[in-house]
Amino acid sequence: MAAPTGASLLLAVPAAVVGAACMGLASAAQARATKEVAVRKILHPGLLRGLARRPLWLVGMAATAAGLLLQLIALAFAPLLVVQPLLITSLMFAGVISARLERRPMDAVMIAGSLTCIAGLTAFLLFARPSGDTGQFTAGTKPLPLTIALAAVTVIALVTSVLGRGSLRVLGLAVATGVLYGVTAGLMKAVAGQARMDLAEPFRHWTLYLVCLLGPLAFLLSQNTFQQGTFLSPALAVITALDPLVGVAIGVWWLGEKANTTISALAGEAVAGAVIIVGIVLLSGRATQLARAAGATLGRERSEQGAGRIRSDG
Repeated sequence: MAAPTGASLLLAVPAAVVGAACMGLASAAQARATKEVAVRKILHPGLLRGLARRPLWLVGMAATAAGLLLQLIALAFAPLLVVQPLLITSLMFAGVISARLERRPMDAVMIAGSLTCIAGLTAFLLFARPSGDTGQFTAGTKPLPLTIALAAVTVIALVTSVLGRGSLRVLGLAVATGVLYGVTAGLMKAVAGQARMDLAEPFRHWTLYLVCLLGPLAFLLSQNTFQQGTFLSPALAVITALDPLVGVAIGVWWLGEKANTTISALAGEAVAGAVIIVGIVLLSGRATQLARAAGATLGRERSEQGAGRIRSDG
C-alpha cells in the first residue's frame, strides 16, 4: 500500500476522532454499569449476562460497535502512526462523560493526569515515527520475539489480577486488557488491508478469526477492570497507554513498518515513556484520594443516619 494521500487522511482522521469519542462514551457507560451488577470472578461470563440487562451498558455496547467500525475505516486508509494517537483522545472523552454520568465536576488533577498521558503517548509516537503502510504481514519480519513478549506480559498480568488485591488486581487487569486491545488493533490493520483488496479476502486468512477470539476476550477483561476499579481514569489510562504502543510494535515487528532508532529518537522515546508514567501516577494517586474521601463521606452519612434512628427510638 502506498503512503496515505490527502484524500485518504481526510477520511481517516475524522473517522479516528469520532471513533475515539465513541470509545470514550463506551468506556464511561460501561464503567458505570459494571458497578450496578454483582462482582464476578475474572473472565466469568455471568458478568456479561448481568450487564446485558442494563440499558446504560447496552448504550455502551452500541458505542463500542460504532467506535470499532470507525477505527477499522480509519485503519483501512491510514497507517497506525496516524490512527492510534488520535484514538488516545478517548481518555479525555471518557473522563468528561464519566463525570457527567456521575454528576460530579471534573477534577483538575484528573484532567492534568489525562492530558499528561496523552502528551506522553503523542510524543512517543512522534519520536518513533514508524513509516510504511503495507497493512500486510511481510517477508523479513520477525514476529516470534514480540509474540513471546506480549504473551508473557499478558500471562503475568492475568496471574497478578487473580492473585493480587485492590489496585494491584486492577493494574493486572488493565495491563492485560491494554495488550490484547493493542494486538487486536494491529491485527485489524491487516484485516482492513485485506478488505480493501476484496471484501471476501479477510475470510481466507487466519487474522480475522484471531481478531474474533482476542477482541471479545479483551472486552470481557475490560469489563472486569471497570468493575474492580473505583474510578475510571487510572485503569483507562493504563489501557490507553498500552493499546497504541503495542499496536505500533506490531506495525514494526509484524507488518514491516519502520521506526526511528537513532540515539536522539530513543532518548526522546524514553522521556516520553517517563511522562506517561507520571500521568498514570497522577491519575492513580488522585483516584485513591477521591476514593478515601468518598468512603469517609459515606461513613459519616451512615453514622448520622444511625444516630438519627437511635434518637427517634429514644
